[in-house]
Amino acid sequence: MIEEIKQTYPKAYLAIGEATKNTAFSMASDVLTCSLIKTLACSKPGGNFLELGTGTGLSTSWILDGMDKTSTLISIDNDSNYLSIAARFLVQDKRLDLHCIDGGEWIEHNLNMKFDYIFADTWHGKYLMLDEVINMLKPGAFYIIDDMLPQPNWPEGHHEKAAKLIEVLEQRKDLSIAKQCWATGIVIATKK
Repeated sequence: MIEEIKQTYPKAYLAIGEATKNTAFSMASDVLTCSLIKTLACSKPGGNFLELGTGTGLSTSWILDGMDKTSTLISIDNDSNYLSIAARFLVQDKRLDLHCIDGGEWIEHNLNMKFDYIFADTWHGKYLMLDEVINMLKPGAFYIIDDMLPQPNWPEGHHEKAAKLIEVLEQRKDLSIAKQCWATGIVIATKK
C-alpha cells in the first residue's frame, strides 16, 4: 500500500495562510502549483525572479523557499491590503523586493530588465502585455502561468480568454511550452 505523500511548507506559508483567511482574497495559488514553482526556482541559482501578482504572499513564500541565497525576487501587486500581509511575513527576507503598483505601469517602467524566471499570476504578463513580459525573459528562462483549467471563480467568458492565450503561446517561435492538465492547469515555457 502506498503511503500518503506529505507536503512540507515554507516557514512563512502557514502564517500567511492564516492571515489570508481574514480577507476576501480568493485567488491563492494551489499548493501543487506552489511546490512546482519552488522546484523550478531551485533550478536557477543566482537567478533574477519576477512574480506578477503577489496577492498575500502565499506563492511568494514558495518561490523564496526554492531560491538560493544569491537570487533576487521582485514581486508586484496593486492591492496594498493584500500586499501588507506578504510584507508582514516576508519583508525580513532581503532577497525580496515588494512593489505596490499596477502591473502594467511597473512593466512599462522596467522593460529593459531581464529575468531567469517569471511567474505571471495576474492579468498583466498573462492576458495583458504578454509580448512585453516574454521579452523580459533571458534565454533559457522560465515563464510560468497557472489557472489555465476552468476554475470556480472564473468570470463569464474567461474560458475563451484562457483558450486564446494557450493558442497564442503555442504559435510563438521564441518559446518551448509544456501544458499540464494538473493542479489548476499549468503552462511552463522556456525562452529559446
